[in-house]
This record gives sequence, C-alpha cells and structure tokens, in this order.
Amino acid sequence: MTTQSTNHNSSKKAKSKYLDTSSTIAIIIAFIPFLFYISDIFPEGKIWETSFFTYQSKYYESVHVFIWVLMGKFIPLILLTLWYFTCKHWWHKVILIPIILYSFQIISIITDDLELNKTDEIYYLLPCLVFILCVTYTIRVKIFDKIHNIDLTELNYIDKSKWWQRNKN
Repeated sequence: MTTQSTNHNSSKKAKSKYLDTSSTIAIIIAFIPFLFYISDIFPEGKIWETSFFTYQSKYYESVHVFIWVLMGKFIPLILLTLWYFTCKHWWHKVILIPIILYSFQIISIITDDLELNKTDEIYYLLPCLVFILCVTYTIRVKIFDKIHNIDLTELNYIDKSKWWQRNKN
C-alpha cells in the first residue's frame, strides 16, 4: 500500500513540476511582445546618461534606434532558444543554426555601435554550422536506419557470390 502512495506522490510531484515549467515558459512567451517596445523608454538622442553610467550611441546616432535594432535580434533569439530547449524532435539541433546567426548579429550590432574592431564573423560561424549539420545528418541517418530496420552489420555476413547472382536476374 505504501508503494502505491509513494508512486502516486512522485507522479503528482512530476506533474506539478511539469506544470510549473510549462507555465513559466508560457508566461515568458506571452510577455516577449512587450519586450519589443522597451526601446520606447530610451531617449531619442545620441547620449543616455544615468547615475551609474553614460552611454553614447555612435553608429546608430540614437540610443532609441540602437535598442530597437538590438531588440529586433534579441527577441527571435529568445524564442529560438526556448524552442531549442523544449523541442523533442530529432532535428532540434538544426535550431542552433539561427541561434548562432542571431547571436553573431547581436555581437555585430554592439561592435558597430561601440566602434570596436570588427572581425569576420563568417570565419567563426562556418565551423559551427558545419559541425551542427554533420551531427544532425548523422542523427537523421541513424533514425532512418532504425525506422527501415537497416542493419549494416548484415553486409559483413552476406555471401557475395550469391548476392551478385541475385542482382543479375
């Protein structure tokens, strides 16, 4: 009797944890559109002064425009990251490609405005993309092998002369 109540309690805790996580994700997704309008609280001018720091927008020449452009890249990055961590499909690693692209675009926006020396992002991006595509393709091949019951070890034990004769006919 105690094992059933223990199983029931652990099942209840798991459902509660799942509900809490799902609710948190739903709330984050619901508030993301409001994040786009956060740029409205920043000044239209080139300089933004606070009691902690002073920021000067050099490339965009407006703090408001800088934050607006930054949020235009940051919001899809948040949504893609949530999708990546909640996706249960085998191809979820492909979502890393736009995540990496948006990350590099955000870095580029910040380096443009701070007038830092720009690096060629493509040289950093290509190895990441190639690695992700290789991993995804490998997983895809293994899944299709499982689905179609393909066992490549069988090829080691096939009598090659019979196989060639069978294919000639």
